[in-house]
Amino acid sequence: MDRRGRTATTFREKWTRNPDLAFSQTLDERSEIFRWILGRNGFERSDQLIAFLADKRRILDAGCGNGRVTALLRQRAAPDAEIVALDLTAADVARVNLEGAEGVSVLERDILGDLSDLGRFDFVYCQEVLHHTADPEAGFRNLAGLLAPGGEIAIYVYRRKAPVREFTDDYVRERISELPYERAMEECRRIAAMGKALGDLDASVRVPAIEVLGIEAGEYDVQRLVYHFFMKCFWNEELDAEANAAINFDWYHPQLSSRHTLEECREWFARAGVRIEWERVDHYGITVRGTRPEG
Repeated sequence: MDRRGRTATTFREKWTRNPDLAFSQTLDERSEIFRWILGRNGFERSDQLIAFLADKRRILDAGCGNGRVTALLRQRAAPDAEIVALDLTAADVARVNLEGAEGVSVLERDILGDLSDLGRFDFVYCQEVLHHTADPEAGFRNLAGLLAPGGEIAIYVYRRKAPVREFTDDYVRERISELPYERAMEECRRIAAMGKALGDLDASVRVPAIEVLGIEAGEYDVQRLVYHFFMKCFWNEELDAEANAAINFDWYHPQLSSRHTLEECREWFARAGVRIEWERVDHYGITVRGTRPEG
């Protein structure tokens, strides 16, 4: 099996075994996960997302996973909006989770494949997906081609991180990406437990800028310092231990897991003829939203 096939297997197992992963938290306005999704897209409050979606008649969630963001879009979009969700490996999981949702259809499709039969969309959401494809820019171009005039597309891709973090990510991925699910999860449970132990310290440190390590000066929670610059050891108190392990699995197990720069993303938008409206770079990734010009 090639890297593309192994990556598909990774996500099929992840979602089949964790169908509810972060679903309720994505819909809970009090949740850190909810605030992170809104914040990276330029919205401070739920009503701002509602206003943004108000005139979007057709919406595409490309790479919907278990359907958690599809459900968020359904809640905040206009009642008569049509929402199409597609995923190559988790469409069956999303269908169950979205059963009964009005105006929502779920399709098993590859974003690198021919999507022309889907028609045009006023908003295309594709976040935490493109970096797991064999050709992220081709996937972006394919989705941008579905935009109606004046339509908007919002992507989120992993950013290139500090050098030690990049080394650790590749080192761990190389050693567990071919392991079967349960064996890989054993390692990811230990990684999550370390993240919890660091978080339980409830301590922060102030560090100087260390350019050679890509560390910016500032005060950091100890767990975040390790997480940002040395290794992903995800832990979120809103999730149970198995869910935290699954999120670490999501990072370390896929063989296709590219990292990017803001400049790369800007070039994708320019070459696709999409005008950038919003961009944000954080420690984890890059969010860019843009519009297909009318006329």
